[in-house]
Parts: sequence; structure tokens; C-alpha cells
Amino acid sequence: MNCFQCCMSEEKITRKSLKKSIKEYHDTKTLASFANISFKTDSSRRKYIAEEIAKVGKGNISAQIFAFRELCVATNNFHPDKLIGEGGFGRVYKGKLDGTEQVVAVKQLDRNGFQGNREFLVEVLILSLLHHPYLVNLVGYCADGDQRILVYEYMANGSLEDHLLDLAPGKKPLAWNTRMKIAAGAAKGLEYLHEQANPPVIYRDFKASNILLDENFNPKLSDFGLAKLGPTGGKTHVSTRVMGTYGYCAPEYALTGQLTTKSDIYSFGVVFLEIITGRRVIDNNRPTEEQNLVTWAQPLFKDRRKFTLMVDPLLEGKYHIKGLYQALAVAAMCLQEEAATRPLISDVVTALEYLAVDGEADDTNGDGNV
Repeated sequence: MNCFQCCMSEEKITRKSLKKSIKEYHDTKTLASFANISFKTDSSRRKYIAEEIAKVGKGNISAQIFAFRELCVATNNFHPDKLIGEGGFGRVYKGKLDGTEQVVAVKQLDRNGFQGNREFLVEVLILSLLHHPYLVNLVGYCADGDQRILVYEYMANGSLEDHLLDLAPGKKPLAWNTRMKIAAGAAKGLEYLHEQANPPVIYRDFKASNILLDENFNPKLSDFGLAKLGPTGGKTHVSTRVMGTYGYCAPEYALTGQLTTKSDIYSFGVVFLEIITGRRVIDNNRPTEEQNLVTWAQPLFKDRRKFTLMVDPLLEGKYHIKGLYQALAVAAMCLQEEAATRPLISDVVTALEYLAVDGEADDTNGDGNV
């Protein structure tokens, strides 16, 4: 609790400068041009990135600048034994910084992959300007040569996906109360982006693999390369090319490219349904009618007698039936076809905080199961 209060007091102190920095950057409309950046030399790339971060940050950037050789030392030359994650963006290694001995996660972006200079800059800027207990902390970055590397705090329990979907044989599933705690924390991270950041930030890539867990299974949102600054000046949406992960995108965004904070609410609903059911949003190994999680769940939402059929069987009945009903009600509201009928993230937080606290109060085993 003390950590939360400390972070909140820091936010109050920096809110004016933060608002000014992000708003000025938004007004320049240079974010849209990052995808077209080209450099004649490595030094020009490094200079450009450093200048942009300095210009936009207005002195608020706290991220450390690392030389590539420092991160080679930290990861034992990116040794395979240090590899802790891999995706479309590149690879993540566990490392230890020389001198401070701080344990970190080092994300080396694929130089030939999707995430280019624009996404790299967006991530550095957003995580340097926005700070919250439920957002992953950016320690620093490296832009040496053609290397684009992000250095984060190390999250001991990896991603939510690691503990929820396709569990290895013998791996203990997450208890119901732990699942509700993770959902509530992730929702608080979105609440900060939507309702405290000014202008609001639309995450645009909310999924289980982007929710990281510390040693106590507290969640933090990560991977902000696709994030967009939300609409301002009376505008209702941001128009952009459709990006994100198939299955998690809101239908109106997938069809029109019109992005709002309600697009994130839909994605949250998908992940929350994964948390409840233990099923992937798209699973081609299941029968045809069950391969799309949301399509499978929609008719079940309408029949309370079938709610128990939706629970992850690995829970073996260890959950509160009342809590299940409430959780599925929240998921169903978030997954409304019409964006306007979806709840605000603050309302989702209120509902999930109640579920998480209620579960803890009734915990009779001390291990998160009831």
C-alpha cells in the first residue's frame, strides 16, 4: 500500500508537466511519421532517437541509455540459457546489470520484424512519461547501431499466458482468487491509461502475454509499442490502421480502424474470459463450434444454468458460484457488440475489486482456493 501511495504522490507532482509533454507531442503529429523514418548512418539513427526523446520528454525521461556492450555483459552475450521469452517482436533475456546487480528483462527487438523505430520510440516515451504500480517499469533502452533493445524490471512469474493457457503437465493452475486479483490489477493499469493520463492512452494490444506477473502474482501491463494517444478536442475516436492480435480486437475497430478506449474494454473482456475459462481466444485444436472463444461463450452468457460449463476445469470446482456469476456478467458487458454499451474501465475496476476482496475474505484454505 505504501508503494501505491508513493507512486500516486509522484504522479500528482508530475501531472502538469506530463500533460504538457504528451499534449505538445501529440499536437506535432510526428508519431504518425515514425514508421517512415530512414537513416543514412547508424550515428544518425542514434542521434535522431536521442533528440526525439529529449524533445518530447521535456526533462521528464528517467530511462537509462545503455550501450550494446553493457547489455551483452548483462546477458552473457544473449546466451540461450538466459532466454525467458520469445514472440513476434523478438526475444527476451534475463540479465543482471554490472555494478548495480539489478536483475532485468532485456527485450531485443527483431531487426527484421514488425516492431520498427516508431514502435520503439512510442514504448520508450510512454513508459518514461507514465508511471503506475500496474505498468511495467522501463529501466532503460539501447539504440546502438541497428540494435533496438528495451530493458525492463524483471517479473519473476513471467506472463499471465504462461500460467493460464496450455499449462505444462504437472504445473499448478492459478487459483480462482489469484485470477480475480490479476484481472483487477490489469484493469487498474488500463484505468490509469484511460482516465488519468491526459490525453488518454489507448493500449491497443491487451492480451494475456502482455500481462506480466511479479513474485506475488501482481500484474503489470507491458509492451506499449502499439499504444496510441486517444482523441482530444471533442473528437470521438482516433482513426488508424488496424493493428493488434487477432481475436482480441474490438469488432468496430477491426472493421473501420476507428479506435477508442472502448476498444480496449472489448480486449479486456476477451482476456477476462480467458482467465475464467482457461481457454485461448482462438484455438484450432477444439471442435469447430468452440474454436472462437467469444463466439462459443455468447449463447452461454444467456443461460445461467450453463455458467458452470464455462469455468476452467482445472479449478476442479474450487470457486464461488456467486463470484462466477458476477465475473461472467462483467465479461459479457465488456464484450458487447456496440462499443457505446460497454462499461467504463473505472466501473470494471469497481466490480473486480469487490470480487477480489470478497474472494480473499472467504478464503478458507489459505492458498487462494475455496
